[in-house]
Amino acid sequence: MSMHEDKVPVEQTVTGWLEAFSAAMARGDCDAAARLFLPDAGWRDILAFTWHFTGCRGRDEIRTQLQQSVAQMRPGPFRLDPERSAPAWTERAGTRAIEAFFAFETGVGRCRGVLRLMADPTDGLMRAWTLSTTLHELRGHEEQTGSRRPIGPSDVRDFGAENWADQRRKAVEYGDRDPTVLVIGAGQAGLAMAARLGTLGIDTLVVDRNARIGDNWRHRYHSLTLHNEVYVNDLPYLPFPPNWPVYISKDKLANWLEFYAEAMEINCWTATEFVRGGFDESAQHWSVQVRRGDGTIRTLRPRHVVFAIGASPIPHVPELPGLESFAGQVMHSGEYQTGTPWKGRKALVLGTGTSGHDVAQDLHACGADVALIQRSPTYVCSLREGQRVYQIYLQGLPVPECDELLTSLPFDALVRAYHLSALESRRHDAELLRALEQTPFRLDFQEYDTGFQMRYHQRGGGYYFNVGCSDLVIQRKVGVVQWADVERIVPEGLRMRDARVVPAELLVLATGYKSQQEVARRLLGDEIADRIGPVWGFDATGELRNMWKRTPQKGLWFIAGSLAQCRIFSRFLALQIKACEVGLISSGLPARYANAPDLAANFRVA
Repeated sequence: MSMHEDKVPVEQTVTGWLEAFSAAMARGDCDAAARLFLPDAGWRDILAFTWHFTGCRGRDEIRTQLQQSVAQMRPGPFRLDPERSAPAWTERAGTRAIEAFFAFETGVGRCRGVLRLMADPTDGLMRAWTLSTTLHELRGHEEQTGSRRPIGPSDVRDFGAENWADQRRKAVEYGDRDPTVLVIGAGQAGLAMAARLGTLGIDTLVVDRNARIGDNWRHRYHSLTLHNEVYVNDLPYLPFPPNWPVYISKDKLANWLEFYAEAMEINCWTATEFVRGGFDESAQHWSVQVRRGDGTIRTLRPRHVVFAIGASPIPHVPELPGLESFAGQVMHSGEYQTGTPWKGRKALVLGTGTSGHDVAQDLHACGADVALIQRSPTYVCSLREGQRVYQIYLQGLPVPECDELLTSLPFDALVRAYHLSALESRRHDAELLRALEQTPFRLDFQEYDTGFQMRYHQRGGGYYFNVGCSDLVIQRKVGVVQWADVERIVPEGLRMRDARVVPAELLVLATGYKSQQEVARRLLGDEIADRIGPVWGFDATGELRNMWKRTPQKGLWFIAGSLAQCRIFSRFLALQIKACEVGLISSGLPARYANAPDLAANFRVA
């Protein structure tokens, strides 16, 4: 029979499903387990069943994955999580369902998950619409936090004993040892990674070519402010102070990162550049050369290397006809600091993503006559609407619960959620978008619009949250030039196809960065870069390629993303490295997961 929400005993229904699933797992009866799911259900597993990031679409795929996993991982029993909120009806991705946090164990660790149940239209029984399962901690190798925190250094009253400062100095020097893990990059990704590894007792060294921790933010353009709200952006273990502004300036964040590294006792060598590296198959470790600030070369032999360099530090400069002839100054947006020297002068910014808009807005504020050059249509939404996907963090739930919910949707449901969010954002932004459509600026919503998040996950850009530049475009205070109308770059600026010349003394290339695969190619060579394949973008199961998980190259890992992504996924990467160190898994990606095909660039939304 059909079940109405007020007629369903929520906790009893969830408990009954979990008990039935537990019983099926205990018997190894994957057919019975699969029958507890809707035919088009989705399951996302992060390490708990598969030691991988894996998405399953539909009952048949779920059954197959269970058959491949249950005997090895021995999951269960499944029970409501007493440390999380009680089950309740809610709406996710446009679908009403009972949502419940649950906990379970496997042969190696303690796990958590999120279950969503809804009535099967064929018989009215409550079956799983979505399931997520995640490894939370390894049994016997838990984080050294809370009640497990270390006691501290030996009593300094003992003659000859080292105090804390002595121990920290020796730890950072690495005079008598190699680190187990070498992390490249001391931004939010590298520091989150090192903090997680540190609480698991793994000796980790972070190297960064900048002079100070936080310089990756400190040295960016003068007016930069985060576009994500403060509620979303805590790093592991140490939330931002409660009086911090909603939108954090880049210098404030830079100083926080420096403080965070000190507070979390992260071993870091600044002014240190990664020179080259290779993996020694016989010894099963890396041989890496780094150049210190004094010019000396140090060879390190870590078992793991983690690239934590953001999207990429290598600027992408497209081939532009006539660029070499430009008589003015050309710079990449990564070099841009301030528009003050360009007051009263003409400037052009190539690129209409976030960096392009921000640079153009800063140039205008400094008195420059500036125009954007648009090469392809761009997704635009207001800053407020851009935060819609993070609304869960404003609903009063603890951050750990929000993190679990944010990562709990399987791919198809995630696409649907993004689509609905984008439609709602467009409705609220209708006036802004109508005004932009009256300018030369071209908007991009795609046939199956999935908003800015999908663009970010596919290619790391292609969108803009309006913090004022769109208004300047509408008011014709910032111009727009379509690249399709440009014949070539000339010494004076742009020569258009109608023979006009758009003059400029400055050309800023807001054209993004090369992929992390190309960074690996530069630092580790073609063989390793070709072996790992693309980094970022979706694989066939809806997971990001080579990100936060084992790669086809032993001991090579990648972490990147927003502060929230670094907080969430650093846990999973650290758990995998710990599992390698205690012999539970190998440090290379198993062959069955390698070379998975990519998902299509566009997604049909049901």
